[in-house]
Amino acid sequence: MYISKVSLINYRNFVNANFNFNKGINTIIGENGSGKTNLFRAIRLLLEDASMQYAYKLNEGDFNRKLDKGLWKGHWIIISIEFDELNDEEAIQSLFIHGSGIVEEDFVKKASYNLFFRPKADVRQKLSELTEGDTDGLQKLLKDITVQDDYETFFTGKSTVDFTDSKIYAELVGDFENVKFPSTIDTSKFGSKIPHQLSISKEVSFTFIQALRDVVSDFHNNRTNPLLTLLKNKSGEIQEEDYKPISDMVNDLNEKIEALSDVQSIRTDIKSTIQDAVGLTYSPSSLSIKSSVPDEAEKLLQSLKLFIGEPGETYEGGIHELSLGGANLIFLTLKLLEFRYRKSKDTFANFLIIEEPEAHIHNHIQKTLFDKLDYSDTQIIYSTHSTQISEVSNVENINILAKKLNYAEVYHPANGLRPNNIDQIQRYLDSVRTNLLFAKGVILVEGDAEEILIPIMVKKIFGVSLDELGISLINIRSTGFINVAQLFHTDRIQRKCAIITDLDDAICDTEIFEDDSDKLKKYKKRVETSRQKGLERKAILDDFEKGNTFLKTFYANHTFEVDFITAGNAPEVVNIIAKVYKDEETKNIAEDDLESDDVSKYGKRVLTMAKQEGKGWFAIMLGKHITHLTIMPEYILDAILFAKETYSAQIISDIIAYRIEKNILDDKTLDFTSCYAKLLKYKNENGLLEDLIDDLNLVIPSDQIINLINKLK
Repeated sequence: MYISKVSLINYRNFVNANFNFNKGINTIIGENGSGKTNLFRAIRLLLEDASMQYAYKLNEGDFNRKLDKGLWKGHWIIISIEFDELNDEEAIQSLFIHGSGIVEEDFVKKASYNLFFRPKADVRQKLSELTEGDTDGLQKLLKDITVQDDYETFFTGKSTVDFTDSKIYAELVGDFENVKFPSTIDTSKFGSKIPHQLSISKEVSFTFIQALRDVVSDFHNNRTNPLLTLLKNKSGEIQEEDYKPISDMVNDLNEKIEALSDVQSIRTDIKSTIQDAVGLTYSPSSLSIKSSVPDEAEKLLQSLKLFIGEPGETYEGGIHELSLGGANLIFLTLKLLEFRYRKSKDTFANFLIIEEPEAHIHNHIQKTLFDKLDYSDTQIIYSTHSTQISEVSNVENINILAKKLNYAEVYHPANGLRPNNIDQIQRYLDSVRTNLLFAKGVILVEGDAEEILIPIMVKKIFGVSLDELGISLINIRSTGFINVAQLFHTDRIQRKCAIITDLDDAICDTEIFEDDSDKLKKYKKRVETSRQKGLERKAILDDFEKGNTFLKTFYANHTFEVDFITAGNAPEVVNIIAKVYKDEETKNIAEDDLESDDVSKYGKRVLTMAKQEGKGWFAIMLGKHITHLTIMPEYILDAILFAKETYSAQIISDIIAYRIEKNILDDKTLDFTSCYAKLLKYKNENGLLEDLIDDLNLVIPSDQIINLINKLK
C-alpha cells in the first residue's frame, strides 16, 4: 500500500493542489516558502498518530491567504489522501471497507482518506436555506461565523471524486458567487464518516524526520533526543528482572557514596552549624546527604550519551564536538534506525517522510544517502533544495512547487510524456542542469561561450545577476534542446523557458566559382552546410514550440561570437588580439578585420580566433573586457525578458539607478535631478514608468536602458 495522491484545498498556501506519488522514493522540490513543510504537515494530520490531535485544532490561520479578511468564512479546508495497491489481508480490508475503500473487485485495492474542516451542521443548514442569489443574506449569515464556535473537523473515506475540481467543490461546499448551497451531501461521491477508532494512523508505520537545523540541542532535550527514543523502544522489550541487578548495584553504589567519611563529616558539620545558629528548637529534625544516581530504567537511559569519531580520526568526542554535517548525519541515522524499529511491527504500510536531509551534509554524502536509502517495503517522500539529491531522483517521482502570490502551484515534470522522452530527460538532468527544476525561469544555451559570457554581460550591463532574476542558464552542450525543453509545458512545468541558439546564416557569399581556390571552395561549402543545418534546426524548433506559451527560441543570425560584434562590441574583441596573436602584422590585420563593417571579414576573424583558442577559453578571455559599455545583443535581451515573466518596480528601479550611476562616471556633466525624482516615485509605486522614460530620453537617449524599458512596457 502506498500514497498515490494528496489533494489540498484552501489549506495554508495551497488553494487547489494535487501531488502525485509513486511507490518507492519521491521528491518534493520548491523554493523557500513554497509549501513543502505545509504539505508534510497535512499528511501528518491524517497519518501520524501524534499529530492527529492537531487535526481538531485547525483555525482561520490554516485557511489559504487568498481567503483572508474574513473571506474564509463558510469555506472548507479539504485534505485528501488516496492509497493504491492495498493487499487482501482481512484486517486492512475491514478497515477500508468500513471506512475508505473503493470496491472494484473481490477486495479493495484503492482507498481514500479525507479531512474536512467545515462549518457545523446548523451553519450548513442555514446556508442551504438561503434563496439562490441572496447575496445580502449570505453576507449577514457569514458575518457572525467564528472558527471556535462554528467549525468542526470531520474524517471521511470511500470518496470517488477529485476535490480539486471547482465544480465538485461547488457541489460539496456551495457556490458563493451565485449563493447556492447543498442541503445534503452525496456520500457515494464525497465519502462516508470514519469513526475515530478506525483511524488509519493506528494501522500504519509513519515516521517524520524534520529538517536538520540544531541537532545538538535536540540531543540535549530528552523529548527530542533520538538516542533516548531508540533506547526507550528497546527497553520496553527487556524484562523487568533484566534491570533488577543493575538497580541493586545502583542502590549499593548510592549507599557507599553516602557512607563516605567526608560525606558524613560534612553532614555532621552542617547539622551542628545550624544548631549553633538557630538553636535546637528551630533546627531540622533530621538531615542527610543522599546519592541520587537513578535506579529507574528510563532515568538510567537518559544518562547515556553518544560519542563519535569523525571519519579518518582516532579521537572520539561528544555530539557537540562534531562538525555540523557530522552531527546532522548521526541524527538522521538514528531517526532512520527509529523508523526501522517501527516498521518491524505488524503494520499495513510503511511511510518515511524526510524534510530537507541535505543540511550541512557534503554533496557526495547527499547523493550516496539518497541512492542507498531505499527500503523495498516503504514509501519515502523527501523535500529538498539540493541539486545533488534531485540529480539522482527519478523525474517521474518529482513534484515541483512554484511560489505564487498567496498560493503555490504543483507541477509534475513527467506528466504526459512517453517512456523514451522521460529517459531523455533523466539522462540530461545532472547536478548542474537540475538547477532548472528550482528556477523561476530558464535559458537553455548550446555552448560554453553563451554559458560564460551571458551572466557576465547581464551583471556588467544591468547591474543584476541572473540569480537575482531567478533565471537558471543551462548549457546543453549541443543543439539537442528538445530533450530538456519538453519539460516546460502547460501539462508539466509551467515556467518560461527560452532557448538561445544560432541560425548559422552565411557570413559570406557561398556561391562557388570556377576561379575560387580549393581552400575558398572548402570554406564556402562549410559555411553553406552550417546555414542549411541552421535552417533545419529552426524548422524543428518552430514546430516543437508551436502552441506552447512556455517555450520560445531566440536566434543569433550567425553565431554568438559574430553577432556579439554585430551588436557593436568590436572593441571588446580587439582588446584580446594581443592574447591570441604574437605577430605584429597579424595583429594589425586582425584589428582591421574586426573593425570592418563587412560581416564576411569580422565574422571570419572572430570565429578563427575562437577556434584557435577554444570557444570556452576565448569566452573567458573576452569576459575580462565586458563593461557597462558593452552592448547586449538584441536576441539575448529578448530571451532574458521572456524567461522572467514579470519584473518588479524594485528590480527595474535598481537597473535604472545602476545605468544612471555608470553614465555619471563617464560624464559628470549629465544632470539626472529630474530622473532621480521620478525614479523615486516609480520605485515607491507613486509614479509611471512612461514619465521616467521621457526624462531619461532627454539625458541619455542612446543608452541601452531606453531599449530595455521600452521592451518591458
